[in-house]
Amino acid sequence: MARTAADGNLKPNSNQNGLKCEDVKKNGYHRSEKYVPGSGVASRQHRLESFEQAPMYVAVMTYLGFGIVTLFGYLRDLLRAVGLEKCHVAQERVEQKDFIPLYQDFENFYTRNLYMRVRDNWNRPICSLPGPVFDLMERVSDDYNWTFRLTGKTIHSVINMGSYNYLGFAENNADFLKTVADKVHQYGVGVCSTRQEIGNLDIHEELEQLVANFLRVESSMTFGMGFATNSMNIPALVGKGCLILSDEVNHTSLILGARLSGATIRVFKHNNMHSLEKMLREAVCSGQPRTHRPWRKILIMVEGIYSMEGSVVRLPEIIALKKKYKAYLYLDEAHSIGAVGPTGRGVTELFDVNPADVDVMMGTFTKSFGAAGGYIAGKKELVNYLRSHSHSGVYASAMSPPVTEQIIRAMKCIMGIDGNSEGIRRIRQLAENTRYFRARLKKMGFIIYGHDESPVVPVLLYMPGKVVAFSREMLQRKIGVVVVGFPATPITEARARFCVSAAHTRAMLDQVLHHMNEVGDTLCLKFSRQKYSPCTDLYGETDFELDS
Repeated sequence: MARTAADGNLKPNSNQNGLKCEDVKKNGYHRSEKYVPGSGVASRQHRLESFEQAPMYVAVMTYLGFGIVTLFGYLRDLLRAVGLEKCHVAQERVEQKDFIPLYQDFENFYTRNLYMRVRDNWNRPICSLPGPVFDLMERVSDDYNWTFRLTGKTIHSVINMGSYNYLGFAENNADFLKTVADKVHQYGVGVCSTRQEIGNLDIHEELEQLVANFLRVESSMTFGMGFATNSMNIPALVGKGCLILSDEVNHTSLILGARLSGATIRVFKHNNMHSLEKMLREAVCSGQPRTHRPWRKILIMVEGIYSMEGSVVRLPEIIALKKKYKAYLYLDEAHSIGAVGPTGRGVTELFDVNPADVDVMMGTFTKSFGAAGGYIAGKKELVNYLRSHSHSGVYASAMSPPVTEQIIRAMKCIMGIDGNSEGIRRIRQLAENTRYFRARLKKMGFIIYGHDESPVVPVLLYMPGKVVAFSREMLQRKIGVVVVGFPATPITEARARFCVSAAHTRAMLDQVLHHMNEVGDTLCLKFSRQKYSPCTDLYGETDFELDS
């Protein structure tokens, strides 16, 4: 790979005119929206993102809530220490007190005193297909969530707003799954070998060729686990003497892969092109610490759709920066492949950029395709190199045959190869559902993050008590939601994360929105201080114009 140098096709735009809604007042201050002549799709797509800040009192109450819970946590630890309260957590035996402790008391404080009290909102057991609706096994706790017991009852027809079933391919339609059943009869359910030994099946090679055709690249390689596709392949691409520039809200699999690689890691602000360019310029000018030698490689790591923010990568600007500074681009499309773009080909299609401009295209089959596993795609040289150097490819068991066929079936449906238009219908239905759901939530007064085209819809709840109450209230109304808080999010930005699906009917979405409106009023969750307007919030950064 080439060394880094400063040669570019990205320049700050010097001629900026006002937009129709030039100034958007938000949270007591203004952010200017600026129109950039010639910026095309990139500028339009960026204006579709919203990150409204909450009023100051919300942040104060959130910190106060965590402070009170922490104070009571220390009080309960004191009661446990003197024997007035039973301690349910694992502890070292008395005779091992001089050993190095296996359980760090302070590290477990959050789990012991905060998470345990609200643990009933996670890991709920379901007992049906996780489609647009599912059945939930009722459970109760007699010891404040330290343990659970099943009651034997089932909560039927809970609307599923948490699964990544974007195109509705997590289904049990016998007609659609006939080819999958046929592959079970032909190959069985497991390969019991790596692909480099005797686990390389013809359908594996068929899938890889299909993925390459779908993404419009030269070649691809598939893996049995989506998380390992990142964590085990990044160390094969970069190592000591290389620099990774990672978005601050990248997924854990990307972070783990970067740490395992041994490369130097620097984090830039989320979707902030100024922050990224500053780091690129410094890396090119200064080189490695102490020696100032040029970096062997500079790798920019981003996601297509960020799973906690619902935002979309600013791909055209990043590609322009990548070319300017001779860096490489690693694009994780776990949530965007199949979910955005006119034909479901992800953010490269959404922004109408050449897939060849992305050096490493990564994605998973666990979301839009209703299966499991992941892929790496790009040039043949890249894929051939990974076949012999990727730990996930060399040592992991090959993908299960029925899972492989499920991916092939779904991808052919999306591409229209199976002879019908069901795939395109689902893509369009997902886009319609997403825009409808987001617009209605904004009108109700909720603060939601992300891009208008993103099926990941974070609704900001902020306060820890409201997060728990929201999840329980929605379940009582037979709506299954995912709530996320610290440390997965900033401490003041706890949220509910909705995932819209093409399988959701308008009646289902209306039912969810009706109950959201009720719960939002009951718990006082409508923090937005804006009246609904098509003018969306921007970062207030300088836009960039791409050279033709």
